[in-house]
Amino acid sequence: MAESVTIARPYAQAVFRLAREGRTLAEWSDRLQRLAMIARDPEMAGVVGNPKFSPQQVADLFVSLSGESGNREIVSFVALLAENERFDILGEISEIYEQLKSEDEGVKEAVIVSAFPLDDSQLTPLMSQLEAHFCSRLQPRVEVDASLIGGVRVAVGDQILDASVRGKLDAMAAALKN
Repeated sequence: MAESVTIARPYAQAVFRLAREGRTLAEWSDRLQRLAMIARDPEMAGVVGNPKFSPQQVADLFVSLSGESGNREIVSFVALLAENERFDILGEISEIYEQLKSEDEGVKEAVIVSAFPLDDSQLTPLMSQLEAHFCSRLQPRVEVDASLIGGVRVAVGDQILDASVRGKLDAMAAALKN
């Protein structure tokens, strides 16, 4: 995993610079997600790894499936991926691109781990409080972990806010041991 992220980062950074200069951040976000979806398709995986198809044929297929055959930048990007046999890291390229885009827009990801699923009526006020606490715009990603018993644990970057029952019990246990 770490190796593929290392390989994907320069591609994502190059696409990000291109998109920022062209003021097409949202369009490239959609394009990369679409290309990653095409790359994940099981039938496409058989084509990508098949020596019967040249890199140019695979690139042409990707471009035609993406619906971007008239876009010179996409054609060049896909040709580069085909030439370097990098279609397998399109998912990582897309993820890194999204991180760069969010950083550029001043948005950070908040990983909210809750003991129970959160609906919009619970998430909206929580996000308002978290954005005030972390002094940043946040994009939530909610995960469920029943071992928390109740409450939430929030991670934004390297900052953790633990307001879970499990966290409080662990803190009490540590205090009693001391």
